[in-house]
Amino acid sequence: MAKYLLLIHGVDEEWEAMTEEQLREHDAAHVRFREAAGKRVVGGEELAAASTATTLRTDGAGGLITTDGPFLETKEVLGGFYVLEAADLDEVTGLVALLPEVRAGHSGVEIRPVVDHG
Repeated sequence: MAKYLLLIHGVDEEWEAMTEEQLREHDAAHVRFREAAGKRVVGGEELAAASTATTLRTDGAGGLITTDGPFLETKEVLGGFYVLEAADLDEVTGLVALLPEVRAGHSGVEIRPVVDHG
């Protein structure tokens, strides 16, 4: 079995503007995804808003610069992730199709294989 990281991207303002009913439907879709994936989900979390991020990078002189917020200036941010174990990419894409972010106009899900260094 290979591992895959599912990166859920979207626009914070769109998620924050969801009504209670939309939030319930959204959460229910994630429950359906986790139920369908079963034990193939080996990790995952929702992330706090991008405005709470802290970024570290080099200052070019051997020191570090700490910046509030995400490193990249982009409208779309990382909102959460799952780690799946699956036989192949086809199995993963079939499950990812259940996530509500793949159908919303402001979001999407990036699938990345995890490199096995073992």
